[in-house]
Amino acid sequence: MQRSSRPASVLAGLDLNLIVALRELIGERNVTRAAERLGVTQPAVSASLARLRRHFGDELLVRANGRYELTPLAASLADQVETVCAGAERLLAANRRFDPATSEREFTFLMADYVVAVLGRPLVSAVQAAAPRAGLHLRLVRESLTNEYGDLIRFLDGMVAPSRILVTATHTRSDPLFEDRWIGVAAAGNRLLPAGEVGLEDLTRCSWVAPYHQQGSSGVPVSRQLRLLGIDPHVAVRVESYLSVPSLVAGSDHVALLQERLARRFAEPLGLRLFDVPGELEPIVEALWWHERYEGDPAHAWLRDVFLEVAAAC
Repeated sequence: MQRSSRPASVLAGLDLNLIVALRELIGERNVTRAAERLGVTQPAVSASLARLRRHFGDELLVRANGRYELTPLAASLADQVETVCAGAERLLAANRRFDPATSEREFTFLMADYVVAVLGRPLVSAVQAAAPRAGLHLRLVRESLTNEYGDLIRFLDGMVAPSRILVTATHTRSDPLFEDRWIGVAAAGNRLLPAGEVGLEDLTRCSWVAPYHQQGSSGVPVSRQLRLLGIDPHVAVRVESYLSVPSLVAGSDHVALLQERLARRFAEPLGLRLFDVPGELEPIVEALWWHERYEGDPAHAWLRDVFLEVAAAC
């Protein structure tokens, strides 16, 4: 087989154990606890931290108010190092025979907290019943990740996202999981909405709670729907969460768009009014996405089937 003529990777001269140490140092923000997690001595982790500081030209962890805090660079590395470590773990587990009853593999999926609310509990129960020693790492969507799905999916077991999010990404596969629809949410005592039918002019007068909002975006779900409605919203609260939206709307004159499955869970406890939004809103179709490289992975195929079975029952 002909070898590539590309230059040697920077990894050739790097102790890859430093990446694992970096993950624990960022996660624990404490040298002693990181050492406990790694099963090594504190001086060994201190030495790794010193080497990492030299490599990045940054302190990474600094003392403030009697504790360690992440530098801006370290904070920006958190998602990247987690993704790299998860990818390495899957790489080393490749080609092993898969038996759910004995597997200790951890599967990493990216999804919004809304999806966790819909699928999380039955998914965990189904996995634990068939694979009691396996693990699930459910990473929550953050605004900083929304423009990187096409790159991230190469390092994850997969993600649950709207069916249109990754249509332009190459080398991906998907299966639809479940459907939902957008619905308007307001406090029962909202003073800016009429008692009867709500019109677009009424919604334009209100301030909004908008998860993951990016002005004029066609990729962020709520922003896209507002754009399709022709609403240029005054966003009072922008939040990286769907689950927090009902609490932020309750007792205020704010309004929001929310998935109906989620909205109905909170309507009665929080005294929320749910209403149909005028205009044509896109249906919600949440899909399971994965990179084509996992097509032949028996463990991955097994878990995809679990996802589909759980979603069909929800």
